[in-house]
Amino acid sequence: MATLPVYRWRLAPDGLATRRQLRALGLRPGGQDVAAQLERPRRRRAPLVAYLYRIDHARPVRPMTPGRAAALAAAMRARRTCPNCRTDVGYCISRSLGMCVPCHDTPTPASFR
Repeated sequence: MATLPVYRWRLAPDGLATRRQLRALGLRPGGQDVAAQLERPRRRRAPLVAYLYRIDHARPVRPMTPGRAAALAAAMRARRTCPNCRTDVGYCISRSLGMCVPCHDTPTPASFR
């Protein structure tokens, strides 16, 4: 089994990029294997690891179709809709609260007992 070359933080050679860097260039890995590994050392913890891909083998990002845009809009609308008051609150509702902040902060009649 071949091992991946490992580079230290900010010392990767030209021609390699992380997924985020590829995305900023309008590219995606496109099914290619990981070409190298980037490690950022940290004190008292394991190093942060990022995988690097070859830019010359990357493919362009697929365009957004009307169907994908509609599905994304519906998913974001569901994240903004409070299950209690059924209103679009304009922000993504925290999963830890499970409802919008006004509904969470308003005491219910059952809590007065």
